[in-house]
Amino acid sequence: MTAPTARRAGLCAGRVVAVTGAGRGLGRAHALAFAAEGARVVVNDLGVGPGGDGGSAGPAREVVDEIVAAGGEAVVHGGDIATAKGAASLVSTAVETFGRLDTLVNNAGFLRDRMLVNLDEDDWDAVMRVHLRGHFLPLKHAAAHWRAEAKAGRPPAARVINTSSGAGLLGSVGQGNYAAAKAGIVALTLVAAAELGRYGVHVNALAPAARTRMTERTFAETMAAPGEGKFDAMAPANVSPLVVWLGSAASEGVTGRVFEAEAGRITVMEGWRPGPTDDRGARRSPAEAGETVRRLLADAEEPGRVYGAS
Repeated sequence: MTAPTARRAGLCAGRVVAVTGAGRGLGRAHALAFAAEGARVVVNDLGVGPGGDGGSAGPAREVVDEIVAAGGEAVVHGGDIATAKGAASLVSTAVETFGRLDTLVNNAGFLRDRMLVNLDEDDWDAVMRVHLRGHFLPLKHAAAHWRAEAKAGRPPAARVINTSSGAGLLGSVGQGNYAAAKAGIVALTLVAAAELGRYGVHVNALAPAARTRMTERTFAETMAAPGEGKFDAMAPANVSPLVVWLGSAASEGVTGRVFEAEAGRITVMEGWRPGPTDDRGARRSPAEAGETVRRLLADAEEPGRVYGAS
């Protein structure tokens, strides 16, 4: 993504935005896009490898330098947001550096793909930790800050954008840990939207499709860059405009929603809702239950296809 050309008023002028996992890929694109719209940005990243190994302050520092060079304002946050201390310091860094926090974008994550029979507990726990706990803890601490602001008579126009995935909505072969974590993020989003609306906090989730270190290995052919002069449908920057709008005050009234974003497409996702039903008002035998299910399934829509299923 091209860096913002100059510090200017924009859709997020005056807002302070914290983006986790903002050193590369989607997070980097989001941070630059917010800065281009006038936001001051807290750039969180541990600089780990695609599987969560290692660590370096370099990627976050490069993003901050790019924003500052273009006339924006940004600061590095190197804390581990999957810990209470790191998540709390993400919020305090925003408040102490820029005087406020308006928007939280939960984006950090990595992959440890295995088929279920080969997936060990450490790989399960590590992915759950970074994706699910790494969403919960920043959300918890940001929400506590905004609740305190509301109770002090300073109701915020706060926004949270959580990052789910098509894997979390439909499933993905070889990604049981990742898919389960991303599905949990959707449920967390719905609960948070219901609980926090009274404090002026809107919470939405995004299932993006873009070329990142995680997807370019798993879906190499789909994520390949196009030839020169052609629209790069899988560029992370294609997703960021929706994130920026959801993170702005302009998204007033939009909360508890799940979106897909890919290339030039935005889709409102519609989740579980009652389909065909049969209530006989009495207990069934197992055979009768089976007969009812067969009849209902004949009238039901086909489920979405699991990614990678043969």
